[in-house]
Amino acid sequence: MSSAGEALELGTDFTPRFGPDGTLPVVATDVKNGAVVMLAYMNREALNATIATGFATYWSRSRGSLWIKGESSGNRQRVIELRTDCDQDAIWITVDVEGHGASCHRGYHSCFYRRVPDARLGGGVGDTSLEFTDAAPVFDPADVYKS
Repeated sequence: MSSAGEALELGTDFTPRFGPDGTLPVVATDVKNGAVVMLAYMNREALNATIATGFATYWSRSRGSLWIKGESSGNRQRVIELRTDCDQDAIWITVDVEGHGASCHRGYHSCFYRRVPDARLGGGVGDTSLEFTDAAPVFDPADVYKS
């Protein structure tokens, strides 16, 4: 391995490697139970804001703007720990979800509230339907996101 590669993968300098679109993926897990609650993206500005404030700030690819998680719902994600992977092109944050305790805008605790049933693994995308893993949302989005 080159010395640059060793410095990146074994050193202590935080030098995130953003993709061609200027973002990197971020996996957020709940500090209380370890569940994956979100996958989102950060650009440099969002990552800097997250580190500076201690609250998760993302880059919304659909809106093309910064997005402070929980700004309108109250379900802010207080960052407990921030890690980077070996080649610093992905981030993992452990968060304490405030408010209703939900990370999904649909009201579920996790954005990953549906799964492909085990019996369907090995099939194709068009051959599969999803099943819910959470019984119900923890809040009603219509009540929380009033315009």
